[in-house]
Amino acid sequence: MSTVAFHTLGCKVNHYETEAIWQLFKEADYERVDFEQNADVFVINTCTVTNTGDKKSRQIIRRAIRQNPEAVICVTGCYAQTSSAEIMEIPGVDIVVGTQDRHKLLSYIDEFQQERQPINGVSNIMKNRTYEELDVPYFTDRTRASLKIQEGCNNFCTFCIIPWARGLMRSRDPQKVVEQATQLVQSGYKEIVLTGIHTGGYGQDLKDYNLAQLLCDLETVEGLERIRISSIEASQLTDEVIDVLQHSSKVVRHLHIPLQSGSDTVLKRMRRKYSMAHFSERIKKLHAALPGLAVTSDVIVGFPGETEAEFQETYDFIVEHQFSELHVFPYSPRIGTPAARMDDQIDEEVKNERVHKLIELSNQLAKTYASQFEHDVLEVIPEEKSAQDGVLVGYADNYMKVEFAGDASLIGEICKVKIDTVGYPINYGTFLRTVEHANNQSEIEVLA
Repeated sequence: MSTVAFHTLGCKVNHYETEAIWQLFKEADYERVDFEQNADVFVINTCTVTNTGDKKSRQIIRRAIRQNPEAVICVTGCYAQTSSAEIMEIPGVDIVVGTQDRHKLLSYIDEFQQERQPINGVSNIMKNRTYEELDVPYFTDRTRASLKIQEGCNNFCTFCIIPWARGLMRSRDPQKVVEQATQLVQSGYKEIVLTGIHTGGYGQDLKDYNLAQLLCDLETVEGLERIRISSIEASQLTDEVIDVLQHSSKVVRHLHIPLQSGSDTVLKRMRRKYSMAHFSERIKKLHAALPGLAVTSDVIVGFPGETEAEFQETYDFIVEHQFSELHVFPYSPRIGTPAARMDDQIDEEVKNERVHKLIELSNQLAKTYASQFEHDVLEVIPEEKSAQDGVLVGYADNYMKVEFAGDASLIGEICKVKIDTVGYPINYGTFLRTVEHANNQSEIEVLA
C-alpha cells in the first residue's frame, strides 16, 4: 500500500481542503502517515497571505525534499497558485497544482512515476466561474467540522493577494451544502463551522438564493445542534440575515466580523467597502436582536499612512462597540499588492506599540464579556483533554473557552457546564449533565 503525508500552512479553508485531498488519496487506497515519517508521496498545502507565508511554505517544501529524496513531492494551495514557476525552480519538486483541479493530483502522480518529468498543473484561476466540489465526510482530528460553502473573493482590498490566489466569488450548490452537513452530522459532529474565503458573500453569484436562505435550509438538518459562521462582513449582515439569526435555534451567539480599521480614511486606502457609520449601525442592530452575542474581529494596525489620530479612531471605535476579542495584526507588506507600493510605510516600532495597545484592550474586553456569564450555565462541546488529568477543554456557543472536570467520553457531546470562574483565555466550570436536543428535546441526567 502506498503512503501519503500532508503538511498544511495557513487558514481554515486550507485545512478543510487538505482533508478533502486526503479523501481522494484514501479512495485510491493510500495510507496516511505522519509528515515526519518516510512516505511515498508528500503533499504540502501552501499559504501566500503574507511574504512570511511564502517563506514558510518554501522551508517546508525543502525540508520534505531533503528528508525524502525518493518521494513524490506535490505542492498545492495559494502560494502554488500565485507563484508556480518559483516553486517549480526548487530542485526536487515534482508536481504543482494551485487552488483548483486538486482531483487531478492522483493522475499527475501516475504520470510523474512513468515519465519522471516535473508537472506544473496550475491554470488561470481568474477564468474559473464554478465551485470545485471537494467532499469531506469527516475530519481526522476535530470535534468541530468545517463545511466550505464558497470560494474566491471579489473585493480586491489593497493589502490582500487572495483574489489572485483564489479567484473570484463562487458559491457551492446549496443542495450539496445541505447534503454534506447531513453527512457530517451522521459522522457524529454536533457543530459545523461554515467556512470559505469570503464566507458571508455566499450566494452573490447564485440566482434567487442567498446566505439567509442557506441558514434556513441548514436549520432543517436533523441532529445538527450548532451552526457557526467563520467570518462575515458587516455589509453582508442584511436585515434578512439578522432576522434569520434572531429566530434560529442553531446559529450560535458568536460572529466574527472583520473591522480591519476603525478609521474611514484608512478604510478608503484599504479599499474596504463600508464606512464606520454603516459598521456601527449594523453592530448595534445585531446586539439588539441577539442579546449576549460575542462579536470578535480582525484589526490591521500600522497600515501605510496610519496616523496617531487614525489609530486612536480605531481604538475608540473598538471600546465603544465592545468587541469580545480581537485578532490584531501588524500590517505586513505583501509583494504584488497596491498597499506594498504605497508611500508612508509605518515604522516597525510604532506598529509594535500599537499592536500591544490593542492586544491589551482585547484582553480587557474579553474578560468584560466573559464576566456577564459568571455563575451561568452554558452549553459547552469539549474538544480535547486538558494537560491536567481528568479535565476537558471546549467552547461554549458564544466562543468562551471553558475547562471542566469530566470523562473523555464527553468529548464531542453537548454538556451543560456551570461557569464558576470567568477569565481570559480560559473560564473554569462544573459539569452538570449532557444534553440531547435533536431527537425529542429530552435532557439526560448524568452525575458528574
